[in-house]
Amino acid sequence: MTTATATRPGAPAATSAGAPRRAALVVVVSVLVVVAALASLAFGSRVVGLSEIASGVGAFLRGEVAQDIGAIAVQERIPRTVLALIAGAALAMSGATMQAITRNPIADPGILGVNMGASLFVVCGIAFLGITSISQYLALALAGSFLAAAFVYAVGSLGPGGATPIKLALAGAATTAALSSLVSAVMIPRAQAMNDFRQWQVGSVGGADWGSVGIVAALILVAGAVAIATAPGLNALALGEDTARGLGVRVGTTRIVAATAGVVLCAAVTAIAGPIAFVGLMVPHAIRLVSGPDQRWILPLSALGGAALLTLADTAGRVIGRPGEVAAGILTAFIGAPVLVAIARRTRMRGL
Repeated sequence: MTTATATRPGAPAATSAGAPRRAALVVVVSVLVVVAALASLAFGSRVVGLSEIASGVGAFLRGEVAQDIGAIAVQERIPRTVLALIAGAALAMSGATMQAITRNPIADPGILGVNMGASLFVVCGIAFLGITSISQYLALALAGSFLAAAFVYAVGSLGPGGATPIKLALAGAATTAALSSLVSAVMIPRAQAMNDFRQWQVGSVGGADWGSVGIVAALILVAGAVAIATAPGLNALALGEDTARGLGVRVGTTRIVAATAGVVLCAAVTAIAGPIAFVGLMVPHAIRLVSGPDQRWILPLSALGGAALLTLADTAGRVIGRPGEVAAGILTAFIGAPVLVAIARRTRMRGL
């Protein structure tokens, strides 16, 4: 595909973002993922050393129960670490996909109402249906996410100009506020349901178990592969619909497939870990600044960056809140809010 100097999300790679820079970025984010995983295994109510990590991981791989206390602690942290890695990867890929589709650098599952749509359906399931299994959470989260995404797109498409980035962001913000109010209205009169919902609502990977991790991991793997497969089409879309059609891209199909993949990635994470915000905003934006706007690089690199970010946030929450913990969703929101302001100011200054 012919390169261009466009800087909008989804545009083909700029000539300044060469192979050496991308190769270096791959190495950096890969190292960050390894460091984040080791830190997640090492830190918690008890700090363990590298030898205990090796012992615990080795026993896990052999299907054995670790013998010493440190190695046992490591074994117990493995599901949580795996969930943090795959959840962060999924959220970052979801954000990158939505930014490319909407051509809006501040698009994010939380900002566009997808997270809150999943939350509302899960809340209603807890309050009215008494759901308890991960498959029930997942089904309701998927339904809520798709309906919220469709509603935001429909509202953002009203009026002249169709679905512009600003209109989509405003529609998403308004929808998120309205759905948040509905969530509160459902939960406040129901004290017991509120107790079950509170930890889930703030966004945490602390409740990981292999059964739930296996279910969402399979869905995330499929949706992630679909998202990456749409990258060439998203690059063409960034050049304009007419140009994309001239290049043989089916514009409507590409958007629908990419949007579906992005919503599924977000909903799968929300079902098991709650609505964790800002990962899908921060990571793709940072990756784009270094790698250039080629989605063939942004999507996989965002997956690595998101995995590292959420795992480090979860680890930091355990260190800060020891002997308890601060939920990862709180830390990502704390970091992400000023990042959102900075991106919005930068976007306004560039006239996007």
